[in-house]
Amino acid sequence: MKLFIRLSIALSVTGPLFAGNQATPDQASPAGGVAAPANDAAELAKKLSNPVASLISVPFQFNWDDGIGPNGAGKFTLNIQPVIPLSLNEDWNLIVRTILPVIDAESPAPGIDDASGLGDTVQSFFFSPKKPTAGGWIWAVGPVFLWPSATDDLLGGEKWGAGPTALLLKQEHGWTYGVLANHLWSYAGNDDRGEVNATFLQPFLSYTTPKLTTFTLNSESTYNWTADQWTLPLNFIVAQIVKIGGHPVQLFAGARYYAEAPQGSPEWGLRGGITLLFPK
Repeated sequence: MKLFIRLSIALSVTGPLFAGNQATPDQASPAGGVAAPANDAAELAKKLSNPVASLISVPFQFNWDDGIGPNGAGKFTLNIQPVIPLSLNEDWNLIVRTILPVIDAESPAPGIDDASGLGDTVQSFFFSPKKPTAGGWIWAVGPVFLWPSATDDLLGGEKWGAGPTALLLKQEHGWTYGVLANHLWSYAGNDDRGEVNATFLQPFLSYTTPKLTTFTLNSESTYNWTADQWTLPLNFIVAQIVKIGGHPVQLFAGARYYAEAPQGSPEWGLRGGITLLFPK
């Protein structure tokens, strides 16, 4: 698969047939020692487990799904997921999270072509208090938008969408647990394409060891209200902070099992990647 090979070398370290589920703000990650001071590295690991932390990060998340359609096709998706926190005042942050998928998909069925290019973009704007609640909970709310950025009609829904998003989590004793959710409705776009009416739920649980290895279990569940159908992949991810060229990054890898999905969907997948970190 030409696009897969080009992207792998370069980085080296919903309706449509090929469009994936919404990618997630994963905690994304054996690796060398952490050259940064231990306290700084521990703080980075903690922030990476918090999707609305005040930390600029750019994850490059590689996903491989296999066994799609009658052809048992494979699909490679690179999710580029920059996270940009902005300080609004002494009490509030705005965290902008963008998910841009780059897809290389084999033909899932006879008569359907292979497809490569950009998928549709999902962009969330979280308004979050800078301080947790008295009980230690971190929360955020805001709007989420679907942009029809796909370069091929097989890779996107050709619909504009919007809706609410929210996050609730708590961190204590190395554990992070919580849930992220959003709902998207389409409001414009190609009238010949199916409407978007989908709920995304991502409960997550992670634990970071004293050596800054993070183990994460999450579910990236999507319920399609139009089709009355769940897509429910379960992900297990291991992540580690390391230094590359004097700069802290997080490496991550794991596997995915589809507990429930529409007919013709994959049964399993792999995930791996790197998160570039830009601590203040």
